Amino acid sequence: MTGGLGWQLVVELLLLGSVTGFLAGLLGIGGGMLMVPFMTFVLSARGMPAEYVVKMAIATSLATICFTSIASVRAHHQRGAVLWPVAKLLAPGIVLGSLLGAQIAKALPSQALAILFALFVSFSATQMLIDRKPKPSRQLPGTGGMLAAGGVIGLLASLVGAGGAFVSVPFMTWCNVKIHNAVATSAALGFPIAVAGTLGYVIAGWSLHDMPPGTIGFIYLPALITISIASVITAPFGARSAHAMDVRKLKRVFACLLFGLAAWMVSNALSF
Repeated sequence: MTGGLGWQLVVELLLLGSVTGFLAGLLGIGGGMLMVPFMTFVLSARGMPAEYVVKMAIATSLATICFTSIASVRAHHQRGAVLWPVAKLLAPGIVLGSLLGAQIAKALPSQALAILFALFVSFSATQMLIDRKPKPSRQLPGTGGMLAAGGVIGLLASLVGAGGAFVSVPFMTWCNVKIHNAVATSAALGFPIAVAGTLGYVIAGWSLHDMPPGTIGFIYLPALITISIASVITAPFGARSAHAMDVRKLKRVFACLLFGLAAWMVSNALSF
C-alpha cells in the first residue's frame, strides 16, 4: 500500500470528480452522497485500515467540496440565484455543527458511521421522491431558528461527508424558497460546511499515529487532489444546466441511485 495512485485509479477518480462536480452544480448537493460510497470502495480495495475507511472517505469528500462549492456558487451567483442574506444567517450554526460533527464521527465505529450515512442518504432520496409542497404561508424562521437550523445542517453534513443540501434544500423549499434559489444557496453553504468539517477531520485524525501514507488527519490527499481538479471543471456546467432544465425529474432518477448506494453502504458496513 502506498500514498500514490495508479493510472487506472486516477482515471476512475477523475471520472468520479467530473460526475460529482456536475451534480454539485446541478442539484447543490456537493457530491458527497455519491463520492463517499465510491471512496469507501476505493480505500477498502487499497487495503486501508477498516476502522478508518469510512471516516477517510467522508473527510476526503468534505475536503473536495471546498473546491467544488466555489466553482458551483460562482456560476449560481452570476445568475443572481444565491440568497446571500439566508446564507449568512445559516452559516454560523453550520460552522459550529460541522466542527462538532467531525468529533462525533471520530468517536463512532466505522460500521455505525456507515449505517448512519445510509440512513441519511435514504432520507434525502425519499424527500426527493415525495417532493411535498409546503403551506403557502410558511416562511423562513427568525435569527434564532436559522442558527439552530444551520447547526443541524452542519452537524449532519459533517457526519456523512456531504455539502448539506440533502437537508438545506428540503428545509428551504419547505419554507417556500424557490427550488432554483434553494439549490444555489445550498451551493454557497457547501463552502463553510466543507471548510469547518475538513478542519474538524484533520484535527480528529491528527493524533492517530497508524494512519496510512498520504493522509493529513483523516483526509487522503492523492484522491482529494485528483477529484478536486475534475469537479472544479464540471461544477459550473452543472450550475448552468440547473437554470435551463426541470431539475425535479432528474432528482427522481438521482433518488433511485441514492437508494442503491445506501443499500451498498449497509451491506459493506456489515462486512467490517
